[in-house]
Amino acid sequence: MLHLEDRVAVVFGLANKRSIAFGIAQKLHAAGCKLVITYQNERVRQEAEGLLAELPGAEALLCDVSSDAEIDRVFAQIKERYGKLHVLVHSLAFAPAEDLKNDFLQTSRDGFRIAHDVSVYSLVALSRAAAPLMTEGGSIITMTFYGAEKVVPHYKVMGVAKAALEATVRYLAYDMGKQNIRVNAISAGPIKTLAARGIGALGEMLKYHAERSPLHRNTEQLEVGGAAAFLASDLASGITGEVIYVDSGYNIVGF
Repeated sequence: MLHLEDRVAVVFGLANKRSIAFGIAQKLHAAGCKLVITYQNERVRQEAEGLLAELPGAEALLCDVSSDAEIDRVFAQIKERYGKLHVLVHSLAFAPAEDLKNDFLQTSRDGFRIAHDVSVYSLVALSRAAAPLMTEGGSIITMTFYGAEKVVPHYKVMGVAKAALEATVRYLAYDMGKQNIRVNAISAGPIKTLAARGIGALGEMLKYHAERSPLHRNTEQLEVGGAAAFLASDLASGITGEVIYVDSGYNIVGF
């Protein structure tokens, strides 16, 4: 069992109980982190705040990561309440539905921009806002997927965004290392989340993944949470700029 009682963590991207972010929040909370979760807008406020019952002592804050003003407001609140921050979890991805339905060749200019703004640039913006609070060093963790490096049918513009996200992890790790801030990504296998339902043929993807992966099963939400808790801890103090696979070994299989 990890012990993170002296750590403050903020988790971005928690939509409901099926969210990977919720699995991460559960593991960080169990390890003793003082926990802040964020929700995107008023529409999901009730569901996000309802999850606090399962995370006693945690608090929920509104934050649309496409707004620098909202990001600044959230980190000002964290500074006021806790004075410092140790862990930032970025579990955010979005692309317009039409750009996931059409062939990648038909990706719209606006859809490409939105996918990269929400899914990639938000990591830069959040990391920049978090850095001044990480006075004791810190761990920044984001979520990626195998579609960043190989073509995954139906993943389309999100695959390109995840490739950009993985490159962003490396550049941020280089920049932030001098502050003893580590930046890593977890590449999870397909999980039936709200966001994943926007990807076509998710059922097929889950079935194929379970058949082909060495463990012959799909990835579970809390397994990703466990990896995130490890990366948040001093056990991972020498790991930065990496992509850690939590996918039942699927990424090692050729065919």
